[in-house]
Amino acid sequence: MIPARRVALVTGAGRRIGRAVALSLAQAGCDIAVHYRKSGEGAEETAREVRLLGRKADVFRWDFAADPVAATLVGQVCDKLGGLDILVNNAAWFIPEGEPPPPDFSFNLWQQMFAVNVIAPASLCFEAARIMREHGSGRIVNLCDACWDRPWANYPAYCASKAALVSLTRSLALALAPQIQVNGVSPGIIEFPESFTPEVRERLIQKIPAGRTGFLEEIADTVRFLAEGPAYLTGQVVAVDGGRGLR
Repeated sequence: MIPARRVALVTGAGRRIGRAVALSLAQAGCDIAVHYRKSGEGAEETAREVRLLGRKADVFRWDFAADPVAATLVGQVCDKLGGLDILVNNAAWFIPEGEPPPPDFSFNLWQQMFAVNVIAPASLCFEAARIMREHGSGRIVNLCDACWDRPWANYPAYCASKAALVSLTRSLALALAPQIQVNGVSPGIIEFPESFTPEVRERLIQKIPAGRTGFLEEIADTVRFLAEGPAYLTGQVVAVDGGRGLR
C-alpha cells in the first residue's frame, strides 16, 4: 500500500490504460490528478470512480500537441491536491502513417508526434522532479511501447518517439537517483484497433506466447508495482507483452 496522502498525476486518464492506472493507484491510496485532452466526459467518470474509492480527484485539461511544455500543469496539480509524488506519463499520439513502403515524410506529423510523445513527458518529468526533490522522494513511470525496439514499417514517427521516451526514461533514472525512481512500462497488444479484421487479429495473437491480448488491468498493476515497489528498481522498462518480445 502506498503511504497515505500520496498524489499521482496520470496523463490521458480519461480512457483505456490511463483510466485503469488511475483507478489502480487510487485503490493503493493515492489522490489522483486526472489529465485529459479530448476525453472530458471520460475524465470526469474516472474522477467519479476515484472518489467512490474514498480518494480525492481533480480533472485537468491540457493539449500537449498545442503546448508540449506543460510545467504549468504540475503547478496546477500541486495547487489543487497539495503536492505531487507520482507521475505517470501515459498520454500519447498514435496514428497510422501509411502502408509500406515508407510513407512520404511529413514534418507536421513528426513534430506533433514528438511534441506529445517525448517533449511533453520530458517537460512534466523535469518539473515533477523539482517538486519531488523538495520532498526527498518520488516515482515516475513512462508508458512506452513494445515497438520501441521492434519497430513497425508503417509507424516510423510513432516508433521513433517511443524509442526516444525509453532513452529519456533511462537518462532521467541516472540524473534523478537516488531520490527519484524512473521506470517504464512497455505494453504489447492490449486492445486491437477497430479497423483490424478478425484474420489480422488472429495472425497477431498467434505470435504471442501467452495466446491472447493483454488486459488493461495488467498494465495498471505493473505501473502500480513500479509506483509502490522497491526503491532499488530504477531505469528499467518492463515489457508486459505476453512474451511477444521473445520471438
